[in-house]
Amino acid sequence: MRSDDKLVHKNPADEVPGLQKAAMLMVALNVEAASSVLKYLESGDVETITAEISKLKNVPSKVIDAVIVDFYNMVTAREYVLEGGLDYAQAVLEKTYGPSKAIEMIDKIKRLTTLKGFDVLKKAEPAQLVNFLNKEHPQTMALILSQLSPDQTANALKELPDELRVDVAIRIATLGKIAPQTLKQIEHVVDEIAGSSMSQSVGKLGGPKCLATILNKANVGIAKEILTKIENMDAETAYEVKRLMFIFDEIININDKDIQKILREIDRKDLALSLKIADENLKEKIFKNMSERAADLLKEELQYMGMVKLKEVEAAQAKIIDVIKSLEEQGEISLNMRGSPEEVYV
Repeated sequence: MRSDDKLVHKNPADEVPGLQKAAMLMVALNVEAASSVLKYLESGDVETITAEISKLKNVPSKVIDAVIVDFYNMVTAREYVLEGGLDYAQAVLEKTYGPSKAIEMIDKIKRLTTLKGFDVLKKAEPAQLVNFLNKEHPQTMALILSQLSPDQTANALKELPDELRVDVAIRIATLGKIAPQTLKQIEHVVDEIAGSSMSQSVGKLGGPKCLATILNKANVGIAKEILTKIENMDAETAYEVKRLMFIFDEIININDKDIQKILREIDRKDLALSLKIADENLKEKIFKNMSERAADLLKEELQYMGMVKLKEVEAAQAKIIDVIKSLEEQGEISLNMRGSPEEVYV
């Protein structure tokens, strides 16, 4: 076949960088569909894609069409991988698209999916998951658990022996410092467990915020035990995890009775400042748990507050979070986003 013959059949999307493809796909979708996709991305990724969208000019329709078809093929191929693994996916794709196209699609999935093996692990029950991992090094367990949902990881931690639970928890909180050579070991483990492969780029690894989210989902007893032991081993990490374990916006998930207890313990000036940048639904939650007169006064104070420094608002929110944590430790309130349904106070 002559070189010019090859060019005739070349997919226009093959020449388009990945970021541009993402931008083109968002443009091709309607506004509602595009916004639904973007809300699942990190804010930094949204900014990058929207910046790329602003650069798009005079893109030929055949290129846009090719990008859409490329995306559809990738989604279809990935569904086959999840359904029966890479070998099954390749067999089905070969029947549909032919051997050459099938191999190309499978290669793209291997390159573009960061942690494909974890799709299988995410379906495992906590006991089953721990059984998968119980022969692995705690560092390996920490990396794998940090990639799962906070609920699933919290439940898996509950299944571990006390000592191992704390060891794995602190490793999750400090995973940002993981040595590159460890990733090779992780690739092997995930391949064996999930029957799939990982790309060279693992992305964000654990960190204090990851562990804080996990512990927010664990029951109070286990969370306290882990934090106390981490504090003895690494006070700085423990402080950072504690600071991140409850964010101000989560107040909306606290039941009304406990909200009223919190309001009795906090300064009205701090409350007004803290609500300066709060979501309207959260404000309404606060207002409805106050007397009508107190709510009117607070609304008036917010209305006429004017410009304030962001750091002052954040400081006020931090004070209120400290009060909430203190009340929970004393058993006065329950943060009902924690634990399984049978552990939540109603």
